[in-house]
Order: sequence, then C-alpha cells, then structure tokens
Amino acid sequence: MGLPTLNRYDIAALASVAGLLALAYVVVPDSTVQYGAWLLVFCIWMAWFVAFGARWLYGE
Repeated sequence: MGLPTLNRYDIAALASVAGLLALAYVVVPDSTVQYGAWLLVFCIWMAWFVAFGARWLYGE
C-alpha cells in the first residue's frame, strides 16, 4: 500500500498557501498580514495533513 496520488484538494491546498504567502509578502507586506497569513497556512497544512493521512491509512 503506497502513498495516495495527489488530487484536486491537494492542489487547491498548495495553491491557497502560495496565494496567501504572495498576498502577505508581495501585495500587502505588513507584519500583521504576514502573521495572519502564516496562521492560515498552518490551518491549511493541518487540515491537509489529516486528510492525506486518512487517505493513506484507510485508502482512497
């Protein structure tokens, strides 16, 4: 049983993180916005980690 393949939710999580960091560091380079962006990146990563782990353990 190998790793599950990446699906559209994995790509959406990656795109969301990239968009948030671009917003926080390029569009609105403010320390408060950057802090909020990193909090959201952490939340997205945790949700992705749990979802990917569940798919890996229990199958797609």
